[in-house]
Amino acid sequence: MRAMYPSDVTREQFSAIEYELQSGRKAAHPPNIRPVCHFCAILYVLKEGCAWRGLPHGFPKWNIVCHYRQIWSVAGKNGEASLFDRVLRELVVCGRVIHGREAKTTMAIMDFKRVKNADTAEKKDMTGEETSGVKPRIAVDASGLPHAV
Repeated sequence: MRAMYPSDVTREQFSAIEYELQSGRKAAHPPNIRPVCHFCAILYVLKEGCAWRGLPHGFPKWNIVCHYRQIWSVAGKNGEASLFDRVLRELVVCGRVIHGREAKTTMAIMDFKRVKNADTAEKKDMTGEETSGVKPRIAVDASGLPHAV
């Protein structure tokens, strides 16, 4: 049994997205480890900002977790959204309904935050503005739920 981390999700929270993530694996190779362990490991790396090899020992091996992230984040053929995008869309719809709003969003707000990067990076962003970092953009609705990154 591994320690609990702030980035972990509960079994109840994961059950809302488990079916979608299970659809991304090959039917001939059933996983030995529950996908919730892989998902929590991915969240840990994202939250802590550590390298894949920096995962604590209670998580699955780093290369397996990285492989699952690649499978879940690759867009499908014919322009289909990735599994992570479909999960995000489903969670946003559920969150909007819980907050008493329509399931479909009619307006989104674009936001960004400047993030510093290496000194060797290009000094101009796509608008030609002098910068020493990148500006990841995110679209949120009025409730603050993310729709696109």
